[in-house]
Amino acid sequence: MSEAQIQKKIIDYLESLGAYTVKVISSNKKGVPDILCCYNGKFIGIEVKRPKTKKNTSALQEYNLKKIKDAGGISLVAWEVDQVRDFLLHI
Repeated sequence: MSEAQIQKKIIDYLESLGAYTVKVISSNKKGVPDILCCYNGKFIGIEVKRPKTKKNTSALQEYNLKKIKDAGGISLVAWEVDQVRDFLLHI
């Protein structure tokens, strides 16, 4: 499954929960997570990877995920919908 297909499945799932979602295609900042959303009043940044490349986040992606956490948001790297579902159960 491609990264774009995984992103779509995650976005569809988040929207089914009533989350506001944005798929980032282009940004004025490099390393912005692929999906930005607001769910139950929480800002979430999701960097999507394929299972084979789940450990391949760049230093800039890691930096941005940390900046989101430092600002009081939530961030994660995801490679499947079930992972996002489980993550949301614990926030």
